[in-house]
Amino acid sequence: MTEAPLVDQFKNREALKRRYLWVLATLLFLFCLRVLGQFLVAFLHVSFLPPMEEWMSGLVPYPELLTAQILIIALYGKVCLDFFREHGFFAVPRRLLGTGLLIFGSLYFGVMVIRYTIRMSLYPHERWVGGCIPIFFHWVLSSFILVLGTYHWRTTQRPPRPGIGKRLLQGAAAVAALLCISAWATYQTGPSLLAYRLGLRRSQFAVREQKGAALLTSDGISLVADIYHPQHAARTPTILVRIPLTRDFKNSLFASMIDKMWAERGYTVVIQGTRGRFGSGGTFYPLRGERQDGIETLQWIAKQSWFDGHVLTWGGSAFGQTQWVIADQSAPGPSALMVYFASTDFHDMFYPGGAFSLDSALSWAVRSHGVRDQPDWPSADAVERAATGFPLLDADRRATGANIDFFKDWVEHPDRDAFWADIDDQNRVQSLKAPVLLMAGWYDPFLPTQLNDFIHIRQSSEPIVATRSRLIIGPWTHASEITFPDGTKGANFRLQSLAASLPWFDENSGKTMPSSASSPVRIFVMGKNEWRNEQEWPLARTRYTPYFLGSTRSANSVTGDGTLNTLAPTAEEPADSYAYDPLHPVPTAGGAMIGPAAGIARQNDIEGRSDVLVYTTPSLNEDLEVTGPISLVLYVSTTAPSTDFTAKLLDVHQDGSAFNISEGILRRSYQEAQDQSAAQKVYEIHLDLWPTSMVFFKGHRIRLEVSSSNFPRFDRNPNNGNRIAAEMNTISAKQTVSHDPKYPSRLIMPIIPIR
Repeated sequence: MTEAPLVDQFKNREALKRRYLWVLATLLFLFCLRVLGQFLVAFLHVSFLPPMEEWMSGLVPYPELLTAQILIIALYGKVCLDFFREHGFFAVPRRLLGTGLLIFGSLYFGVMVIRYTIRMSLYPHERWVGGCIPIFFHWVLSSFILVLGTYHWRTTQRPPRPGIGKRLLQGAAAVAALLCISAWATYQTGPSLLAYRLGLRRSQFAVREQKGAALLTSDGISLVADIYHPQHAARTPTILVRIPLTRDFKNSLFASMIDKMWAERGYTVVIQGTRGRFGSGGTFYPLRGERQDGIETLQWIAKQSWFDGHVLTWGGSAFGQTQWVIADQSAPGPSALMVYFASTDFHDMFYPGGAFSLDSALSWAVRSHGVRDQPDWPSADAVERAATGFPLLDADRRATGANIDFFKDWVEHPDRDAFWADIDDQNRVQSLKAPVLLMAGWYDPFLPTQLNDFIHIRQSSEPIVATRSRLIIGPWTHASEITFPDGTKGANFRLQSLAASLPWFDENSGKTMPSSASSPVRIFVMGKNEWRNEQEWPLARTRYTPYFLGSTRSANSVTGDGTLNTLAPTAEEPADSYAYDPLHPVPTAGGAMIGPAAGIARQNDIEGRSDVLVYTTPSLNEDLEVTGPISLVLYVSTTAPSTDFTAKLLDVHQDGSAFNISEGILRRSYQEAQDQSAAQKVYEIHLDLWPTSMVFFKGHRIRLEVSSSNFPRFDRNPNNGNRIAAEMNTISAKQTVSHDPKYPSRLIMPIIPIR
């Protein structure tokens, strides 16, 4: 049977073309009205039509969109002209063309129906026609394609049934199309699905994206931002994120998901690249010069028509620092900050106890130098190979083959000098104008300085700052989860930080009232692996308990008889000594670092070294909680004019496996030791370990390791007292730790009574 029902009905193809022409021309006329209406709003600013944002989907800026619209009108006009003349490419029936148009038109129309359904389901402010002008006219455009395809399909003969190969190919194409549509729909609903998983409130607004908004700084640099606007929201609070990251697919997708999630709930979100990153001009140099750019960005936001007076800031690490540099600003200034894994003291993060955080600095520099970030962190082996050579100043060249200017500056400025003044500015906590939510990790290198920030914030003279600031400490390394000895992982940091963000922003932008029931401190207690609310840091109920070092023979390595107990020494004991050779340092195994080597690791191999002193408690008779700052008082002697002493706190399981809990280092001068007659001079030194919260279980033991290196977590001290950055030579040193009634070396632990 032949297939020409329309030809039979209208007797000839010319009559059929005229009927199709009227339908096509009507659809083209409707689209022309849309283009005209948007043109009148954009250039003549007429008030009787919907505002400009109603006409935009946000995917393409208007100049480019207008060009595309004119091209569409020209193409569709050519189709109508061919039908009017009753000849031409589009008027001559072609089965293959009709099939292609019907497939494309159906997909196009179906996607727009899905988009409309999503919009109606998720955004109460968009029901039923609000903000849907682009969708309606996509229906017009897709209907034009479907009508044209129908004409070509129904005026031609059905081709022979295709072979199996062609049918398989067609099936594969259909599956691919459905997968693409599913991926697109998942992307569209992704922010709402993410918010649902985090337990956040429902979305309210559809979001319009404004890509590439530029701010020209006072020195002529273009800082580029993507802005996410909640539609039909008038003036809104603004979330500002200034990021030093490359604009690649992963970062762009991550930013889009998060920013849309916030914007759907009534915030205008500005994600701006710092100099040399995320599309911004200038040269990338982390941490330096961010204050002026941040202030100018605040002033630019204050002039925008959508700004309601509230700025909320968010971010961590280097883009935590972009918040701290503007924390003293007001009108405009932050209404609240959310800072994770960053502090007001980058100097002390890089130089805790005076030693250089080599692994963290080198990992950061290797990944972030140049025009674009590297996709992955360098491996621990790669970092160690680069760190092993001399001088320290050339570790970047050994790692990458190039000089990294900011890494060299970090190495060459061990003292708190003018270089760090621009980065840290000592008065930032005291001049803070808004409450801060700090998120920290037990195995993050910023932890001690973040906790110092919180302690000083709670002492602030600004009551609202002191009472409303919050602290969360979780089972995290630098923006990642630690893996516990039993193989389980801590709570996902990314999700935890996002779950905390929206309630914090709502509380500080006037959307919700501050909760009087919320605790100012929330900590994750390791061992028990449970979250707990607290009222202060350090905890008021802490019992600072000394554990005294002891040995009757030698504490060298785990095979010695070093002890750790709460009884002060009453009898003379021989001092413990070891040789520290900078060419054979104690290797790092886990710890608080930036990069993949951080976290918990088994320490038993390290404890077998003769240059590691090991002091261990007896098996515990009951569970013991240690939560708070940890300090170590040592009485030491050295033959070096300058050297280091390191410490590490461990949890020893019943099977003998030992795992790192906390660590610390102290670098200082011992100039008197240059005189051999003074080589046995005993110094009292105080070494701070990382704060922690850990329950040591009954049957476990607590262990302290003392040595003079933890490499490459910290750089090696060459022992000769020369400038370390450029030093090529080293000397070995004899290190001695005394522990007796005259020299009671002791570990002071914050014991928390277990309720």
